[in-house]
Amino acid sequence: MSSAPVPTLSALVLPDRHPVSTFVAEVQDAERFGVRAVFTYDHLTWPLLADGPWYGAVPLLAAAAAATDRVRLGTQVASPNFRHPVPFATELVTLDQLSGGRLELGVGAGTESLDAKVLGDPPLSRPERMTRFEEWLTLLDQLLREPVVTVHGERYTAIDAHQLPGCVQTPRLPFTVAATGPRALRLAARLGQRWVTYGPYGADVEPEAWFAAVAEQSARLTDALAEDGREPSSMRRSAQLGLETYWPFESRERYADTLGRLTEAGIDEVSVHWPRPDGRGVPTAALPVLAEAHGL
Repeated sequence: MSSAPVPTLSALVLPDRHPVSTFVAEVQDAERFGVRAVFTYDHLTWPLLADGPWYGAVPLLAAAAAATDRVRLGTQVASPNFRHPVPFATELVTLDQLSGGRLELGVGAGTESLDAKVLGDPPLSRPERMTRFEEWLTLLDQLLREPVVTVHGERYTAIDAHQLPGCVQTPRLPFTVAATGPRALRLAARLGQRWVTYGPYGADVEPEAWFAAVAEQSARLTDALAEDGREPSSMRRSAQLGLETYWPFESRERYADTLGRLTEAGIDEVSVHWPRPDGRGVPTAALPVLAEAHGL
């Protein structure tokens, strides 16, 4: 096992917590626990939880910013499925100001999920979604760096778009890019400060296949960074454990082995779903194991 530092810990609290005060309370619990950051999904709904309450990520993060002092906050992940870069940039600047510079933006290309269908837009192929994502993120990067932007793009236009006073963080708030394919990894290498993967998705994925996929994706990110002239260590790397991924929490030894193998794959952070009343995510009984493993 590598002697490298143990990955840091971040948590996900989903937008289905009801009432909203429950969401805020869980973010505060995670902050007291010692996680580095708390993220929430930026979707209009989620298939596994489609029949229950679901609130908007931006107002939830605003409420969390007002109720916390240290923990970093963000999306994991926002996508072009229903967000236009210009109004979204204004919301992000506002959140960065509200949080005192604690906002992190997780972004991804977006899948052909309910978020993509709800506005009635025609379905896009994977290459089309990636082309859209490249234009979307490039414009968002410019909007968050420059006070006034005018761009006439293929899909997105910004005319005299003001973002004042701008982000607290300079030159802008950090991007965490979800990427697995070649084009997405190159985009992450060009614009990202962090990278996140959930490996192969699904509750039925075997652990060995999951570890192998994460390691292979991390290696390809290293290659993409080299092509862009960046050092491998210039980008932080996060692995997200799925909402229904339970095997890492089966025992203290199993979780320690998980962290060790992720460290060997170059992973700097593990992102887990905060304990939930429906039993998904980290079991409450496993929290002491996480605290010990991460030195919290």
